Amino acid sequence: MKKYIAECIGTFTLVFIGCGTAMLVGCDAASGSGYLLTALAFGLAIVALAYGVGNISGGHVNPAVSLAVFINGGLSAADFAGYVIAQVIGAFIGSLVLNGIFSLGKVTDMTGGLGSNGLSGVGGSAAAGIIVEIILTFLFVILILGVTSKNQNHGSFGGLIIGLTLVAIHIIGIGLTGTSVNPARSLGPALVAAFNGNTAPISVVWVFILAPLVGGALAAYCYKYLESK
Repeated sequence: MKKYIAECIGTFTLVFIGCGTAMLVGCDAASGSGYLLTALAFGLAIVALAYGVGNISGGHVNPAVSLAVFINGGLSAADFAGYVIAQVIGAFIGSLVLNGIFSLGKVTDMTGGLGSNGLSGVGGSAAAGIIVEIILTFLFVILILGVTSKNQNHGSFGGLIIGLTLVAIHIIGIGLTGTSVNPARSLGPALVAAFNGNTAPISVVWVFILAPLVGGALAAYCYKYLESK
């Protein structure tokens, strides 16, 4: 149960810091600073979580990562289900808290949807969004598998490497899909936005659930093959 709680807290933190920053600064292409601040927020949140709860649950805070670890034998089916449920709950609570703070404080949500993902950057094309998210998730997850492999020795720098990679992933992905690479991170804000009457995010959230899971699975099988003797 402790590792599930850790995953819930971790995903809450990721959404609160990452999506909260996006809500404050916006991600308009006309303002590159918004891109960078949001990318740094997500990446630094992962760095903090890697060292904060990583020793308890592994610090997945992402169903795509948990799926990859499950495929590679690092999680049982029961633990995989528990991780995903905890991650979704954490993301939902994080989105609820952000919604409450921004509503009570009358702060403008610059993203218009609690930092949720969308397809406007790819012209509304679900196919293009799926391709983008599969590629970005594949790159992110295969990096995680490599850094955390027992055959590698990155010492105490593993969390930093993963966080900086997520920054890079966001820098290229924000303008395209808002960068999901994490089904829980996408589902939480989309659900709360729908409760507020903004159904645009929930109508396309399937893209940001399906594509990252496919990307994570492909990364798992690819890394398993590359690491095999």
